[in-house]
Amino acid sequence: MKIALMDSGIGLLPAAAAVRRLRPDALLVLSSDPDGMPWGPRTPDDLTTRALAVARAAAAHRPDALVVACNTASVHTLPALRAELEPDIPVIGTVPAIKPAAAGGGPVAIWATPATTGSAYQRRLIGEFASGIDVTEVPCPGLADAVQEADEAGIDAAIAAAAALTPSTVTTVVLGCTHYELVEERIAKALRPVTGRDVSLYGSADAVAAQVLRRIGAAPLPDAAPAGADSLTVLLSGRPSPLPRAALAYPEAHFLHGQVTTA
Repeated sequence: MKIALMDSGIGLLPAAAAVRRLRPDALLVLSSDPDGMPWGPRTPDDLTTRALAVARAAAAHRPDALVVACNTASVHTLPALRAELEPDIPVIGTVPAIKPAAAGGGPVAIWATPATTGSAYQRRLIGEFASGIDVTEVPCPGLADAVQEADEAGIDAAIAAAAALTPSTVTTVVLGCTHYELVEERIAKALRPVTGRDVSLYGSADAVAAQVLRRIGAAPLPDAAPAGADSLTVLLSGRPSPLPRAALAYPEAHFLHGQVTTA
């Protein structure tokens, strides 16, 4: 089994780690676009061009499925990616975990990039899955970029700014950008003084990993033997590479590290 994941940067690490936990025997291809990031400010047409290039680089490794581990790319490029790759390669998008977060009744905050906050896409998801729930959309300028660069001071500043915009009544926070899941514990810590309690955080990685296995008709095998030393291929704008140095600041990368091939 081989699963490819794509994103502009290291936001694909949480989903990759989630897939690896479900299937230690899976071969993984991580395809990102450091030459073209960030994707958020790009026009939909430009973003689609970049995403197709990243997807084609991954598809050349003949995966059984491709995960679009990026909320922005999932919004704007899924039709083009599916038109090109399916049915040969199933394409799985990433949706903010608003539905499970709202199941508890709220109040809910959605932390997302400024481009996503207030967007028609996010408002549609809120209307569909959180109708009648108290929902606050919280923009997080600079957080994804700081996470991408492992900029500790930038991460702390962006999290503090978003926490200050989060109502004290909030019980649940949706992490509406895949990069944010890499600093989930730091977000939780920053919210405790604001709310006076531990807040439930909802990311998308685990649900995406489970959906991948469903799409290809595979069962979770968490006790399977690891795939081996060459089970992870990293592509940076199509170039075979090691994991980016900044990625190694996060536990998810260490979970995968040591299993990289540049062949």
